Amino acid sequence: MPLPKWELAAGGAAICTMCGSDNHARVFPAAIGSELPARAETAVEGEAVCFDHPAKRAVESCSQCGRFVCQLCAVEFAQEIWCPACVAAGAGRAKTVKAVTSRTLYDSIVLILPLASLIVWPLTIFAAPAALVLGILKWRQPIGLVRRNRWRMVLGMTISAAEIGAWIWGIIYLVSMANMRRL
Repeated sequence: MPLPKWELAAGGAAICTMCGSDNHARVFPAAIGSELPARAETAVEGEAVCFDHPAKRAVESCSQCGRFVCQLCAVEFAQEIWCPACVAAGAGRAKTVKAVTSRTLYDSIVLILPLASLIVWPLTIFAAPAALVLGILKWRQPIGLVRRNRWRMVLGMTISAAEIGAWIWGIIYLVSMANMRRL
């Protein structure tokens, strides 16, 4: 059952109109539509800029990860300022997330795994499918603490698919050669 927007806009508990239970929800003001959020100011050269909006001036830094955020991105949560990524990562839990100082670089793993396995080529029979599955499973994960492209992930998955195709072709070729010798 949707919660009433007027109660969500008040910032406190919203009472369900069906069952009467108290619900606490933190939403971006734009989602409620009651009032427009403050417009972020354009950054002047030399000023800190928002992580998600590089043209906007930063007004705060996230209490969890330290990223700079503009007025549009600053979310007050648990008496702290959070960036949208940290809200998405930890707001559903009862406790706050810890500061992220490192991330697993899945794009590097997906690229290096099939390439490194070429050194001992029989290992590609295991490494290529593993890299392809890892790339598919971790596609939506944040790539790193700093902005990076997904080209490494795409290239690694392409190399993995080529190695898998080569194995399939090789097995079919060997089976057909064995069948020809029997005849």
